[in-house]
Amino acid sequence: MIPIGPFPILWHIMRYYAHFGHNEFIVCTGYKSQVIKEFFLNLQMHSHDFTVDYAQDHAEQVQFHTEGKGFQPKVTVAYTGQETMTGARIKRVESYLGDDEEFMLTYGDGVSDVDLDALLSFHRSHGKLATLTAVYPPAKFGGLSFEGDQVTSFAEKEGQQGAMVNGGFYILHRRVLDFVSGDSSCVFEQEPLNALSSEGQLMAFRHTSYWQCMDTTRDLDALQTMWSTGQAPWRKWDTGYLD
Repeated sequence: MIPIGPFPILWHIMRYYAHFGHNEFIVCTGYKSQVIKEFFLNLQMHSHDFTVDYAQDHAEQVQFHTEGKGFQPKVTVAYTGQETMTGARIKRVESYLGDDEEFMLTYGDGVSDVDLDALLSFHRSHGKLATLTAVYPPAKFGGLSFEGDQVTSFAEKEGQQGAMVNGGFYILHRRVLDFVSGDSSCVFEQEPLNALSSEGQLMAFRHTSYWQCMDTTRDLDALQTMWSTGQAPWRKWDTGYLD
């Protein structure tokens, strides 16, 4: 719920998905679940100008000022435990997934400009159970090259260095739920993903453009700067906050 601009990063992630036509969300909560619940219960209040006319009946006192329908998600906020690991959180919301054979999954602390349409097409093309998005982590240090003790080259921080990592933005077949348990110790990135990989059911969609998680205040500062200067790569919507 740490904000980027006026809204928490969770809102940014959901707004990004909505740009690609995905408007139904299940939010797995634990620590400070009540903060997330309050935000979504009062999303209109947080997101729009409004007028309160106390001369009116209670049901008609508040008028929200909007243009068009804007962002109108369907959000299920589910408390999945205070100390629950990632795999168990997925299993504990199984009943909310409906009858769809596939669903999308990502973390609540990272943004990207990954093409979700291309990601979905890739997943459906290979026929496996699970797809993750492979990304290059943002470079934090410059690189040095040596001849003996002499520095022969100095490279400032650059992206696309080293090994790619799991950047989230999964697409999963419903059968992936058979690989996870509701036990609070089940970590999705350990036994379940290892099992899927061993069975040849895990594929990677390579994304070489923008991806940034919010792990440190330095990351937060970078995200805030991009948003405030109008250079946020994940902002695909054109107008307003919710429009």
